[in-house]
Amino acid sequence: MEALISEYEELLPQVVQSDDTVAGENLKLLVGSLCKCADWTEQGADEIIRLATAYGAFMLRNALALAVALGKEDGELGF
Repeated sequence: MEALISEYEELLPQVVQSDDTVAGENLKLLVGSLCKCADWTEQGADEIIRLATAYGAFMLRNALALAVALGKEDGELGF
């Protein structure tokens, strides 16, 4: 998990300034970078950005722990 966090931390400054929101042109740049550098599809990149901004780390950390405990590598949406 730490390696993945580091990868995304390195990617963010290239497309989003710390004081900017992830919207408009920044959103397009972030989606493009996730597709190019992290092998996401555009739909998948849109969804992980939506999840991160809507739920935040606290909720998603707990959802991750529950998914691992349930043995859910891939969810029902098929990403």
